Amino acid sequence: MPTPELSFYTNPKSRGRIVRWMLEETGAPYATEILEYGTSMKAAPYLAINPMGKVPAIRHGDTVVTECAAICAYLADAFPQAGLAPPPHSAARGPYYRWLFFAAGPLEAAWTNQALGVVVPPERSAMVGYGSFEQVLDTLEAAIGERVYLAGDRFSAADVYVGSQLGFGMQFGMIDKRPAFTRYWAGLEARPAKRRAEEIDGAMA
Repeated sequence: MPTPELSFYTNPKSRGRIVRWMLEETGAPYATEILEYGTSMKAAPYLAINPMGKVPAIRHGDTVVTECAAICAYLADAFPQAGLAPPPHSAARGPYYRWLFFAAGPLEAAWTNQALGVVVPPERSAMVGYGSFEQVLDTLEAAIGERVYLAGDRFSAADVYVGSQLGFGMQFGMIDKRPAFTRYWAGLEARPAKRRAEEIDGAMA
């Protein structure tokens, strides 16, 4: 069997779990390279791929992509047959980009600061991109509402990334288990590709 042209660099105890799920959704063959914190992740061969010395990353032919949201968006476009992104000129493309990068920006920054106990004084909230933690959660809750998916009526890479952020945050008590969040996440984590990804990473961990 030929070597896949898609390589995935990860650690099962990392945000690489998000990308593993996305890869399983594409159905494309890929090779996995497990990197260890503090050793191979900081060694010269991997730093040539990601100078930040962090996972995940992918190499697709000659193209290297880092950052989970960027990898999810890239894979959706690289494997259009999987239907993981709305067509470029569809009405759903705007919400797709909006919520994918809302989760990569305001949501991730907000819950990370919340977990670290970083408190932004109300009078300085204009200086941070997310305003306040509650504002971020309220905004996302309103976007999800009773929806099954965030961008139109089909599952997309935005659901992989936003859902992963919510699932992780709720699992570790960093995000409130609001009814809209738990309902939305329950539908996503039941997907066959998500279950396969969990089994693979669980075995590797």
